Amino acid sequence: MSYLGVGVSPGNVPVYHGTNGRLVDRRVRVAELVLRCMICGLGVLAVVLVGTDTQVREIFTIRKKARFVDMKALVFLVIVNGIAAAYSLAQVLRCVVNMVRGNALFSKPLAWAIFSVDQVMAYMTVSSVAAATQSATLAKSGQPELQWMKICNMYGKFCNQVGEGVGSAILVSLSMVVLSCMSAFSLFRLYGGTKGRSRGGRF
Repeated sequence: MSYLGVGVSPGNVPVYHGTNGRLVDRRVRVAELVLRCMICGLGVLAVVLVGTDTQVREIFTIRKKARFVDMKALVFLVIVNGIAAAYSLAQVLRCVVNMVRGNALFSKPLAWAIFSVDQVMAYMTVSSVAAATQSATLAKSGQPELQWMKICNMYGKFCNQVGEGVGSAILVSLSMVVLSCMSAFSLFRLYGGTKGRSRGGRF
């Protein structure tokens, strides 16, 4: 049913129009740009902190060098955050181009592609952080039941820098989760607008 040119029906996805619509679009685009810049910067920071972290200790005249490649979870963390940073950089360029051109919406295939990749990246970053956090906990606290010693007692500097990298990766994963929700909003808003127009509403 339509009153005063505005289509309203239960189940419609809210679609903004007029000045409010442009304001919402602008805020969404700015928020997306900020989040993607944060992900890019923090992702690079996590890769650098973990990927360059090393410490050499002498144990009974034997030199042992701790590196991130010694823990598969850290390797996974570095790879995922590198991919997230590269992907976010590409999306930052897209956001800047759209803002310069003044495009508020994009095509459904592009929206689906961005939504799908954002979802995959969100799951990957969260899983990499979970794996790295578990490994870091074992390195910090050990596992007496299995006679696993506390590695961080010997490689304190290495563990501290890894902790900083994992902290950056946690921020990346949280930002990626929020960004995936925003991309879902942008995608389903397109379908809300189409549904409203098909019912005779004016948007």
